[in-house]
Amino acid sequence: MATIPWLVDVLRSAGVQVVVEGDWLNRMRPGSFDPIGVLWHHTASTSSATNPHPALNICINGRPDLAGPLCQALVDYHGVFHVISAGRCNHAGVSGGSGPIPAGDGNTLMIGWEIDYNGVDQEMTAAQYNASIAATAAVLTRLGKDASYARGHRETSTTGKIDPSFIDLNVMRSDVAAKMAGGTAWSSIVDNSTAGRFTASANWGVSSYSGQRYGADYRYADPVAVSDPAWYRFNVPAAGNYRVDAWWPANSGYNSAAPYIIATASGNRTVTVDQRATGGQWRTLGTFALPAGDTNRVAVSRWSSAAGLVIADAVRLTRV
Repeated sequence: MATIPWLVDVLRSAGVQVVVEGDWLNRMRPGSFDPIGVLWHHTASTSSATNPHPALNICINGRPDLAGPLCQALVDYHGVFHVISAGRCNHAGVSGGSGPIPAGDGNTLMIGWEIDYNGVDQEMTAAQYNASIAATAAVLTRLGKDASYARGHRETSTTGKIDPSFIDLNVMRSDVAAKMAGGTAWSSIVDNSTAGRFTASANWGVSSYSGQRYGADYRYADPVAVSDPAWYRFNVPAAGNYRVDAWWPANSGYNSAAPYIIATASGNRTVTVDQRATGGQWRTLGTFALPAGDTNRVAVSRWSSAAGLVIADAVRLTRV
């Protein structure tokens, strides 16, 4: 049976923080293991800064209904990779096929990261996301595969798995591809609660109603034909092209044409989105040329002719 004894060295060489959990080189399930890709999961456990890896023991030792180990590595709240196994693990089940990953035995075909968050009212942290991107890029490079060989469990599952939730898997793969291409990996998230980075008038209320929110809460306002935007301030490190992603909770009572304004190098650009749908995940607004500097860069405007509350939650910039 093949193993991947190079895993720890590859992760560390990519700048990923690694903790080795016991006899990882010899902890594995019987059966074949000849991986061609990486599979992303969430654990369904609630992690936190003070309890960063609540599912670690289960991932090592398994459950009454499923013997461990349950992944090659667990990614904790702080983005630390806890390496559990160099061999076959019970994480993927049967693969129905997705992208270049064929149908078959998923535990043979894929290396599994269990990202420790609950996936119901908690999304992965920025540290988990960034570490997962770096680790996946490094491992796929070692395997001689491109970013399309990274999949989410919900894409390969034949039993209706939903993990990893609250993430656009195409965007995640795009970030892996950029990392593999040696592009600048600078990325920054501003949430409505980010100190010194978000400003809005008193007309914007605060709500934690939707479980699809990013962070603890989000802002909302009635649409009106006045200039009263909520601004997100970013310190863009260098002039270049940046992908702008937005996160909003979706609800039938929210706005169908919410305007996002991006202050680009050639003037303001406006992109409207339907906040009644596709919530609880990063949605790409486009790629724009941005100048360097620390200033208000993206806004959500109330100036919409559509009915429904306008939502301001989180915005992410990523250099591409």
